[in-house]
Amino acid sequence: MNEQGELTVPDKLIIPFIEGDGIGPEIWSAAKAVFDAAVEKAYGGEKEVEWQELLAGEKAFTSIGSWLPQETLETIKSHLIAIKGPLTTPIGGGFRSLNVTLRQELDLYVCYRPVRYFEGVPSPLKRPELTDMLIFRENTEDIYAGIEFPAESVEAKKLITFLKQELGTEKIRFPKTSAIGIKPVSKEGSVRMVRSAIQEAIKKNRKSVTLVHKGNIMKFTEGGFKQWGYELAENEFSDVTFSWNQYLTIKKEQGYEQAEKALSKAKVEGKIIIKDRIADIFLQDILLHPEEYDVIATLNLNGDYISDALAAQVGGIGIAPGANINFQTGHAIFEATHGTAPEFAGLDQLNPSSLLLSGALMFEYIGWLEVRDLIVQSIEAAIKNKTVTIDFADQMTNAHCLKCSEFGDLLAKWVKEQ
Repeated sequence: MNEQGELTVPDKLIIPFIEGDGIGPEIWSAAKAVFDAAVEKAYGGEKEVEWQELLAGEKAFTSIGSWLPQETLETIKSHLIAIKGPLTTPIGGGFRSLNVTLRQELDLYVCYRPVRYFEGVPSPLKRPELTDMLIFRENTEDIYAGIEFPAESVEAKKLITFLKQELGTEKIRFPKTSAIGIKPVSKEGSVRMVRSAIQEAIKKNRKSVTLVHKGNIMKFTEGGFKQWGYELAENEFSDVTFSWNQYLTIKKEQGYEQAEKALSKAKVEGKIIIKDRIADIFLQDILLHPEEYDVIATLNLNGDYISDALAAQVGGIGIAPGANINFQTGHAIFEATHGTAPEFAGLDQLNPSSLLLSGALMFEYIGWLEVRDLIVQSIEAAIKNKTVTIDFADQMTNAHCLKCSEFGDLLAKWVKEQ
């Protein structure tokens, strides 16, 4: 990352990877074949990738007795980017989640999940093609900070006593048996994430950024997130945005017609509309009116629900890409968004598209757009021809069902023939 906040990418690039657990090795093998074919086709040897394996998860624990070796963290820090398959969560202590630990250790404060429809993918919606959103989920705060204490523990009792005696809290209905969790939401954490969302909306010529929250109930955490998001837009991006707060102010002072004129003018001028929605209303709206939403900025727990709900609208998390990014330092881990599916491990059945599309995001991130395009276009072609893995084949008529490895080989072959 240079002083201008731009990545400097060598033509001979070393990219660290983590295979992942469960089905991780087989989806990685299929995806790697496509990545290599796309790099070769795009650049004919002028640019190359050397893959460097890092250990994490079950493979690391079996090999060296550590779920997340320090060497893995240090290598990602020094190389800035990495790509990974799904990792299992250790049982019985240690890490709450390896994925969460990686995000927090590297301060990857944005979980970036673009959601779009591929023609021919089975969907429960009548018009799934209207779903096209970029989700920016805050990645290091909220309940995922992991500050919680079990019911009847010494820590929970101390905290409940403090809340009652020092802060006058009387709303804990069953204090003797309540588990307690703390939900930190900071202005700094909220602002840096919303800033990244607005900057991406500008970069990709998107029309709106929606702040999704539950601020009607959690007025100081989620309500603060909404307030800080609006303040950021008005203070730093006033020349390219028009916020719903501005609309309401004009409506109050000058009337409805003037507010509508101001909104129409902003749209004509190409300004990005900054608005907000309460989370439960938003989850309804994305089913009924997905075309009204573009870039989404939200907190961690909301983003968890929203990401999977939107993925289901366009084919499921088996085809949903994801990235965890620090836009300030340049660090980023691109990952399959689904779980390890251990019951399917070694069967060579499941769809590698989540990891493939996460790889496409990675190549876009480093500026190798030709590689991104080849990966995405190969998946589009396969789905259009109904040559798919079992998850889609079971929902299509006259589909040809391929193994995971066969699907990767098919895409690599398609890329080479272009």
